[in-house]
Amino acid sequence: MTVYVDPPTWPGHGRMWSHLVSDTSYAELHAFAVRLGAPRRAFERDHYDIPADRYAEAVRLGALPVGSKEIVRRLTDAGLRRRKHAPGRAAG
Repeated sequence: MTVYVDPPTWPGHGRMWSHLVSDTSYAELHAFAVRLGAPRRAFERDHYDIPADRYAEAVRLGALPVGSKEIVRRLTDAGLRRRKHAPGRAAG
């Protein structure tokens, strides 16, 4: 059971953001997010968006820092990757 976090390199809403993921289950990810104090609204499809000022706390709580490509690889290998659907296509 491991939770991973990438560096806060993603801009949005005037801040920089990290992605927090699990390679085991969404239940593990949600439980970790509760410990971190991340609101459920920060969950997007298969990850939590974590602001830069929470990155160090995520690592302190046990999230392993990895690169963004590693985040995608871990999600994909675990079968937890949920891609955005193309506009105009129904979600299946």
